[in-house]
Amino acid sequence: MSYLVLSRKYRPQRFEEVVAQDHVTQTLKHALEADRLAHAIIFTGPRGTGKTTVARILAKAVNCDSGPTATPCNQCRACSEITNGSSADVFEIDGASNNSVDQVRELRDNAVYKPAYSRSKIYIIDEVHMLSVSAFNALLKILEEPPDHVLFFFATTEPRKIPITILSRCQRHDLRRIASAAIVDQMAALCAKEKVEVPEATLRLIAKEADGSMRDALSLLDQVIVLGGDKIDHHEVVELLGVVDHTTTEAMADDLIAGRSQALLAHIDEIYAHGQDIYGAYADLTAHIRRLLVAKLVPEPEKILDITEAERDDLKAKLETVSAPWLQTLFEQLTQAEPAVRLAKHPRLTLEMVMMKLVQAKPVLPIDTLIDKIDRLRQSVADALSADAAIDSDDMSVSVSPATPDAAPAQSPVQASTAAAQPARVGEDNDATPFSHEPGNLTAAWGEIKTRVAEAKPSLAASLKNVVIAQTGPRELTLEIKGSDFSRARVASKTSLALI
Repeated sequence: MSYLVLSRKYRPQRFEEVVAQDHVTQTLKHALEADRLAHAIIFTGPRGTGKTTVARILAKAVNCDSGPTATPCNQCRACSEITNGSSADVFEIDGASNNSVDQVRELRDNAVYKPAYSRSKIYIIDEVHMLSVSAFNALLKILEEPPDHVLFFFATTEPRKIPITILSRCQRHDLRRIASAAIVDQMAALCAKEKVEVPEATLRLIAKEADGSMRDALSLLDQVIVLGGDKIDHHEVVELLGVVDHTTTEAMADDLIAGRSQALLAHIDEIYAHGQDIYGAYADLTAHIRRLLVAKLVPEPEKILDITEAERDDLKAKLETVSAPWLQTLFEQLTQAEPAVRLAKHPRLTLEMVMMKLVQAKPVLPIDTLIDKIDRLRQSVADALSADAAIDSDDMSVSVSPATPDAAPAQSPVQASTAAAQPARVGEDNDATPFSHEPGNLTAAWGEIKTRVAEAKPSLAASLKNVVIAQTGPRELTLEIKGSDFSRARVASKTSLALI
């Protein structure tokens, strides 16, 4: 006898054996026990989650000699023939290859006849969404009012492609994607039956690649067993499947967050040298950054990320010094660059450039931190302006007019009332050393004033740099402000200058 693959050898034969679909199996069991089973049922869900398997078990539950029952015996003629696919009263039809209106009309015409020996005549149509529009229309009438001995069980991965007129006539059950932990447990149990030793890391890798499909997981497990025999080496499995190990993905994420460009390039080179899928590595990295972001923001991430509590604790430990906005920025940048990596003629080069761009980016600060910094800056500016306003204006009482490029100083006179022999003071600094000047040496005196102001109030000194002496007289001083109206207003307001 030819070898029977694991997915067929260990195909569930009772509702209790179906993995992680209790919400569907329990409903069907209660319907059988209460004799309230619908005449048309549609099973939807991702590939490899048990849609056709549940339909077969339901057919056995209906036609079993001890039925209808929630626990078919799997021993009677009806159960055995349904298991073997040879029942004369249970028809399994592939919707993809039997999708014409003529084939559906033939089905409709034959449905009126009584079953050969079973309790009900059952039609299981897989991938029912592949039927043509005309075929669906031909099915409408008998689907709404079928003979008492006819049941329809449909299976599809794309229910949105089924006309609403068909969906409204069916009872719908949605099968879920199977969690990785449940897939790992099921494979471990089957490996024990097959007397094969497979590392847990390998089982987790297979479950990750299966993406919620039990059939895909068992197919990969078959391939792994053929490779390693009775004892499997994890590194050989990684090379066999051509995937990037999760440790490499996590290391790349750590290096990206920390900005270690050389380590990132080394990881990419290793992936390329082993012939692994560059885009697959990029997709895994993006998914891991998303995993880190969810773990950072959600109190119980294991309910969302399909991870164990130990893996959750490891993620939390890594994220103590990483901000959520920075992770979000990385995820957004990776998502935006995804088409470039996927469609690149040389994906390795594109991936390297994307990583280098992200390494050069700076982590963003949380919004609360930015607001706090702005508040502190605003307060500092307010304090500085208040201190500048406290400069004693009694020692400086000057009238100033703004300078214009073509205007002579005589056309914009400035009135000054200041005592040359009186010492100048800056702010409230009473210990400042007074200065004196000789008549005709006001330029030096003005320079000393600016020096004193620069020592006490640097912000005001910056504005005074634009002020020069334009004209002097026995009791008058004309200053010229070179700059904008803002500079003029600031000098006037901070030194109590009277404008004319």
